[in-house]
Amino acid sequence: MKTAIVTGATSGIGRAAALALRDAGYWVLANGRDPARGKEVAEALGSGGTFLGEDLTRAGAPEQVVRTAVDETGRLDVLVNNAGIYVLATTEETGPEELDRLMGINLRAAMLLTRAAIPAMRASGGGVVINVSSEAGLVALPGQVAYNVSKAALLMFSKSLAVDHAGDGIRAVSVCPGTTRTPLVENAIATAEDPAALEHRLTSIRPAKRLGRPEEIAAAIVFAAGDDAGYMTGSELVIDGGYTAM
Repeated sequence: MKTAIVTGATSGIGRAAALALRDAGYWVLANGRDPARGKEVAEALGSGGTFLGEDLTRAGAPEQVVRTAVDETGRLDVLVNNAGIYVLATTEETGPEELDRLMGINLRAAMLLTRAAIPAMRASGGGVVINVSSEAGLVALPGQVAYNVSKAALLMFSKSLAVDHAGDGIRAVSVCPGTTRTPLVENAIATAEDPAALEHRLTSIRPAKRLGRPEEIAAAIVFAAGDDAGYMTGSELVIDGGYTAM
């Protein structure tokens, strides 16, 4: 059975991707840092996967995640680097601690987990690394410089992986969602001073006039992981309601 690892899998896009990959026939190791939500994800996956609560910034954690997946099925086919955090701050407002924390999760953890996954993918005859970037990796969104930079770096990471590891049968694809109706976004809207105004602003700036759904992003991830996308590597799938087309 083909095997997939999904990080940041306890809610939103990560949870939707884990369940969509399970439905597509993969055995899924879902990783995240919220034990309560992780238990719910494990129950939703059923026999099609399990949950692991590793902190990917901890030394040795990337290797442990890969070992757990390979010990279960003997192979690794897909890695979805979805874990990430968000900081609202300009360059002047971004301190070294915030920068290190954000880059540690959004970029460093993805690179080190991929590093650990490559030998297992090579031994499995190849694989696919899907880095969940953002529309913020393509255009600079105001007041979130570190997040923008981390997501842009993931785009180049995918390109570099594609070039360096094509000979190993490994593809790399970036998925770039626009603002998506995740629990984080829903909470931001609900707790805003004027929720209706914030929702209008988020939806009106894009031609689709709505937010994305996690399931729509998950469908793109499943496509990128599959054989029908076999000629796709080093490139981006942009699912942003037309925002970056303007």
